[in-house]
Amino acid sequence: MPSPHRIPRSGTRGYAHLVEVGVPVARVWRALLEPRLVRIWTSQEAEIDARIGGLYRLGRAPGAVREGHIDVLDTQRRLRVIWLPGRDTPPSDSAVVDDFLLDVRKGPGTTSVRLLGSGIPESAEWDPLYLRIRVGWERALARLKVALESPPAPRRPAAAPPKDPPLAGFDD
Repeated sequence: MPSPHRIPRSGTRGYAHLVEVGVPVARVWRALLEPRLVRIWTSQEAEIDARIGGLYRLGRAPGAVREGHIDVLDTQRRLRVIWLPGRDTPPSDSAVVDDFLLDVRKGPGTTSVRLLGSGIPESAEWDPLYLRIRVGWERALARLKVALESPPAPRRPAAAPPKDPPLAGFDD
């Protein structure tokens, strides 16, 4: 008989994150789809084919790569990725999905980014992966906000040291 304090686990679970970013929606959209920008806020290598049915891959190290395909791509509004099972992913009958929803109701200079994750099996063997994914996205979205609102200043080339005045007979 199950313990009265333990809830039986079945089905799937998900997560929801919301971050308000003080930049126009077009900048957020680019940050979700351009690999060089994705690398900044996810701290992972990225390979993205930004089209319906296209590839969305994060990571490079063996066992640390998440690969999915883009299921929905509604420009500057919605990006949905269906993640493919990885080598180290426990078995499952459900599809793991991340759905990014962009909203500008707070004004043209503010973008609400909602990330809804779903389909993660509610089993003990998935617990560590669920926690890693949920917390990883939470941190990544915080970095997205910082990266877009406070981008690093462009590096200025180092000033060349002043040249010595020419020496007569040597520099002629």
